[in-house]
Amino acid sequence: MKLTILLLSFIMITLNNSKLLSQKSDADIEKRVRELLSIMTLEEKVGQMTQITIQTISKKQGTKNQHHELDDSKLEEAILKYHVGSILNVYDVAHEAEYWHEVITKIQNIAMQTRLKIPVIYGIDAIHGATYTKGATLFPQALAVASTWNKDIAVRIGEITSIETRASGIPWNFYPVMDIGRQPLWPRLWETFGEDVFLASELGKNYIKGAQGDDISKPDKLATCLKHYVGYSFPINGLDRTPAWISERMMREYFLPTFEAGILAGSPTIMVNSAEVDGIPGHANYHLLTQVLRNELKFKGFVVSDWEDIKRLHTRDRVASSPKEAVRMAVMAGVDMSMVPYDYSFYELLLELVREGKVPMKRIDEAVSRILRVKFQLGLFENPFPDKELIKSIGTEQHTTANLKAAQESIILAKNDDDFLPLQKDKKVFITGPTANMLSPLNGGWTITWQGNEESLYPQEKNTILEAIKSKVGESNVKFMEGCSFDTDINSNDAYMEAINSDVIILCLGEPAYCETPGNIYDLTLPKAQIDYAKKLLHSGKPVILVMVEGRPRVITEIAKDVKSILVAFLPGMEGGNAIADVIYGDVNPSGKFPVTYPKSPNGITLYDYKPLENFDSNKYDPLFPFGFGLSYTKFEYSNLQLSSDKIKVNENLIVSVDVENVGKLKGKEVVQLYLTDLYGSVSRPNKQLKGFEKIELNPGERKTVSFTLDKSHLSFIGLDNKRIVEPGEFIITIGDLKKNFSVE
Repeated sequence: MKLTILLLSFIMITLNNSKLLSQKSDADIEKRVRELLSIMTLEEKVGQMTQITIQTISKKQGTKNQHHELDDSKLEEAILKYHVGSILNVYDVAHEAEYWHEVITKIQNIAMQTRLKIPVIYGIDAIHGATYTKGATLFPQALAVASTWNKDIAVRIGEITSIETRASGIPWNFYPVMDIGRQPLWPRLWETFGEDVFLASELGKNYIKGAQGDDISKPDKLATCLKHYVGYSFPINGLDRTPAWISERMMREYFLPTFEAGILAGSPTIMVNSAEVDGIPGHANYHLLTQVLRNELKFKGFVVSDWEDIKRLHTRDRVASSPKEAVRMAVMAGVDMSMVPYDYSFYELLLELVREGKVPMKRIDEAVSRILRVKFQLGLFENPFPDKELIKSIGTEQHTTANLKAAQESIILAKNDDDFLPLQKDKKVFITGPTANMLSPLNGGWTITWQGNEESLYPQEKNTILEAIKSKVGESNVKFMEGCSFDTDINSNDAYMEAINSDVIILCLGEPAYCETPGNIYDLTLPKAQIDYAKKLLHSGKPVILVMVEGRPRVITEIAKDVKSILVAFLPGMEGGNAIADVIYGDVNPSGKFPVTYPKSPNGITLYDYKPLENFDSNKYDPLFPFGFGLSYTKFEYSNLQLSSDKIKVNENLIVSVDVENVGKLKGKEVVQLYLTDLYGSVSRPNKQLKGFEKIELNPGERKTVSFTLDKSHLSFIGLDNKRIVEPGEFIITIGDLKKNFSVE
């Protein structure tokens, strides 16, 4: 009788008081979580911890020739029999927003037939816009966003991605990637915000700010998910989902701070590292998932596994002797929700484990409480259904304008001998290369399909580099021939003959679209076919503008010295073709800066914040292009570097200011970068570390004073006992070519 009364009371509150509860406080939510949990059966609880892919409940796969179709009976089985709490993914191509509404509505209608009417939380990888919604605004990928060094752009991308993903009916985004990009071979490098802790932390938290605002239940906001906790991005051999060897100190110095920034920014969910660190798979790592994440970083949200990775504790990693032991290990390590994703084995095995006393009910209640809390925060209990009115906000002109601005600021001018660029619009240009006339290389993976390589599915109204240049200077001034594919000669001899009749060659090289393990490579060097083709064109004697469209810094040293200009585009998105053309012809003054070190050789991967040993004797930091570098069509001068004091105490702030003047002839944007050097420490300290940056715009002759405030967090590091400390001593501030010393007492 008591259970029945509680159940009726909960349902009445949920159905009748939605207006009141929309003004929810943390206390309101905690009360509702406790009440709901108290009337749930074990089966209902374990169901909430179970996440399946849409493939499991589908009748037909979606392809370019076939429309996806849900299987109603499988859907009912998932929710009514197994009480599934979450569904994810797309099967297997982007859908129209209207169809997403149909899918989500069907799912939630079944959820409303359950005893407790607990809504399903649907998740998607909307990593550079609503990637699986047709017509959505698809932005530069994260490494290109990092190339803008513009926090406002990160906020705006978060806002628009949130609006368009929620307009599709989906409230949970598996993004941002807060892994730090310090292994350039890694095929997911382009999903990161670069190699630096501070840059990645700032851009990641600003993206979250835009995506979530101050209330994720608002119709245009969603829940973000930090990926992939933690150390996934540093495989020793550079291959996806392979081991990392990261000491406790290195983990705390370089890999945990970005996730801490995301937690402090309010992200309510975290996805686990698919690989292993120091021999312990991420999904079995109690130390990182519970002792560090929960006890130290105070994360309150829920942790979701990555694709099938609990099963893989047994099948792949062999740390669990059976599938059942794999489930026990992961849940007890701290995983709250299992991305199973194809079956209900997790559900069945976890039920057995609880009934056998091998997983305590307390742990189940803990996990389910965390999941329910996020569902309440999202407002799903009040309204889990899509809002049809929001569809009109997808792919608007305003969003496209923001996308173009982001792409323009992401383009890096890496070389410009004799100020060859910007190019005059009356020049006869020969455009060539494998990335010249395709949209997929501009966007990369997670675009329309998982690998992003179905060129025929890309929107035909968007411009490739070739099309953007034609629209800018007229077809009569442009000739095109592919010359080579990504790895094979096509018609290089014919292309050479075409090239010698032009004024300028625009050579577009780089990488095809890829994602995750299919993007593994064993050599950073650009494929031989592309290098050979570039050399052939250089023999023409015509000036060559090299445009690199890529997701990681492919080595181009053999040809870099001989080309006139180099533009680097780290997957600039659907407006990337227009942005590249704008920069080439000077309609936009380039302002991108490298968020990673661009190596000269495959093994020349010393990073910018190298240790003293790495620049001693014959060791040196000698990249093709350094971190933070990027040219402009105008020139900036730095002067009057000032510190508020040359001596501070540990708990005092230091105010740093510098004057920046545009001494060139064009309006331009400059990224003012502040670096800190800790001269001596009980642990060897990096030669310098980024501790502040600000992007400003100056007219010719205009001067601005830029100020930064440093506190003890900027001065701190992980000490001998693996705890964060600040040591008294001497420090150097560097901005541009200016330096100032100060000491900490």
